[in-house]
Amino acid sequence: MMRDKPMSTLDFATTVRARHSVRQFLPTPMTNAQIREIAEDARRSPSSTNTQPWSVHIVSGETMTRLKKRIMEKFEQGEFRSDFVYDQSKFGGIYEPRWREFYKAMFAANGVTRDDTEGRSKITRKNAEFYGAPHAAFLFMPDVGEGNVNAASDIGMYSQTFLLSLTARGFGGIPMLFLAMFADVVREELGISPDLKLLHAIAFGYPDQDAAINQFRSNRASVDETVTFYE
Repeated sequence: MMRDKPMSTLDFATTVRARHSVRQFLPTPMTNAQIREIAEDARRSPSSTNTQPWSVHIVSGETMTRLKKRIMEKFEQGEFRSDFVYDQSKFGGIYEPRWREFYKAMFAANGVTRDDTEGRSKITRKNAEFYGAPHAAFLFMPDVGEGNVNAASDIGMYSQTFLLSLTARGFGGIPMLFLAMFADVVREELGISPDLKLLHAIAFGYPDQDAAINQFRSNRASVDETVTFYE
């Protein structure tokens, strides 16, 4: 039986264009029912042959407090251990100017200059603090060898649906590759099998609309730059 569409959601076009990465959250927690609605939307994401390879672990409350503490300890000790390798330096060519421009603009939005080492360090630290979010969803995938790329693609679609659902309902989120650098800590704290690999996480909650950083928007390449049309 189809569920009635909730009345308190934004239309699709508004949702897609309003979504952005939230970098400062209010401490006010969402209710379990609100979070479950997001998960209900996200579970309808497409996946290769309907495998639905996502294993999503949402943390809040005391569990979130414990996990934040452990991740911060590892961060301060410089101990990082991810399940997958991400090497930003591999993104050369037309991609390098994009990520360099992003960092420059994002630091500027935080009032931090290029030579402000302490300021840049504080911004990095906010990652370990989940940007103050009261909730986080950790997205794990099965270790299926050569099929990992397909599973990762499916989880990407799940993540986008999750993020759009947050936006449509008046909440916000930010996908965080940074938190995947503490995969072992997350698995241990949540009792997750080593057969599941952490792809990334999404910190989420109520955006702090008064925070200046939440006015920041990263640039997007034009359609003509990224899409080729054939007739």
